[in-house]
Amino acid sequence: MGVDFDLTVIWAFIIAFAVFAYVVMDGFDLGIGILFPTFEVGAERDRAMNSIAPVWDGNETWLVLGGGGLLAAFPLAYAVVLPATYPLIIAMLLGLVFRGVAFEYRWRDPAHRGFWDAAFTGGSLVAAMAQGMTLGALLQGIDVVGRAYAGSWFDWLTPYTLLTGLGTVAGYALLGATWLVWKLEGDSQHHARKLAKRAAWATFVLMGAVSLYNLLLNPEYAERWLSAPEIYYAAPVPILTGLVALALIRALSVERHSKPFWLSLLLFLLGMAGLGVTMWPYVVPPGLTIWEAAAPERSQVFMLIGVAITLPLILGYTAWAYWVFRGKVGDEGYH
Repeated sequence: MGVDFDLTVIWAFIIAFAVFAYVVMDGFDLGIGILFPTFEVGAERDRAMNSIAPVWDGNETWLVLGGGGLLAAFPLAYAVVLPATYPLIIAMLLGLVFRGVAFEYRWRDPAHRGFWDAAFTGGSLVAAMAQGMTLGALLQGIDVVGRAYAGSWFDWLTPYTLLTGLGTVAGYALLGATWLVWKLEGDSQHHARKLAKRAAWATFVLMGAVSLYNLLLNPEYAERWLSAPEIYYAAPVPILTGLVALALIRALSVERHSKPFWLSLLLFLLGMAGLGVTMWPYVVPPGLTIWEAAAPERSQVFMLIGVAITLPLILGYTAWAYWVFRGKVGDEGYH
C-alpha cells in the first residue's frame, strides 16, 4: 500500500482529481435532469433549470481534462479502456449532447417544451447510467493480452455493472436534490428535501451493495479490505462514510440549506477514496499498473508544466462563477 510520489503517481492523482471534480460538479446537473419528471411543470421546473444555468456547461470542462489527461499521461490505459467500453462511452456522449441541446431549446421552443424536457431527462439518465457502468466495467476487470484489449463487445454488460450504474444514478440524484435544497425556497425547497431523503437512502443501500459485491468480485480486492496490515489503512473509509451518512440524514431532517450538499460531496469523496484503496496501483485491473500504462517521463514533465498553468485558471474561473451565483433562485433567476 506504499506510495512512491514519482511523476506517474502525481499524474494519477491529477486524473483522479479531474474525475472527482467532474463527478461532483456535473453530477448535480445530471441529478436534476434525472429528477426532472418529479418537478411540477412550469415554475418549479424553470427554477430547477435556472439554478444550474450559469454553471452547467463549465462543469464539463473537467470531463475534457480527465479524458484528455488519461490519453496524454496513460496512453496505454486509454487504448485499452476505450475499446472495452465503446458502447458506454458513445451512449454517455450522446446523452450529454441530448441534455445540452434540450437545456437550450426548451427555452427557445416553448411549443415543444414537453419533448425537450423528456430529452433533458433521458439524456441525463443515459449519461449517468453509462458513467456508472463504465466504472463497473473497469472494476470488474478488463481482459488485456499483448498490451491490447482482448475481450468482446459486450464484456461490460454484467449484473455488477448494472448495479454500479444504478448506484451512480442514485448518487447523482442525491447531489441534484441537495443542490436544489440549497438553491430553492418555499414549497420547491420542501419538495427537493423530500427527494433528497429518498435519494440518500437509495445511495446508501447501493453503495453498500457495490462495496460488498467488490469483496466477491476479486480476491485481491477482498484482501485489500480485510487482511492486515491493509485493513488498518482501509477501515477509516467505511467508518467515516457511515458517520457522514448519519450527518446527512440529520441535516436533511433539521432543514439545513447548504450543509446537505456539502455532506453529499464528502460522501462522494469517501467513495472515491474507497475506489483508490480497491484499485491501487492498477489503472486497468487486474494487471495493468499506472507505471506500465504511463507515458514517457519527458512527456509527463511537459504536460505537467501545462497543467500547472491551466489548472489554477480553471479552478479560478469556476470558483468565481459559483461565487457570483451564490444566492437563491426565484422565478426570475438568481437574486
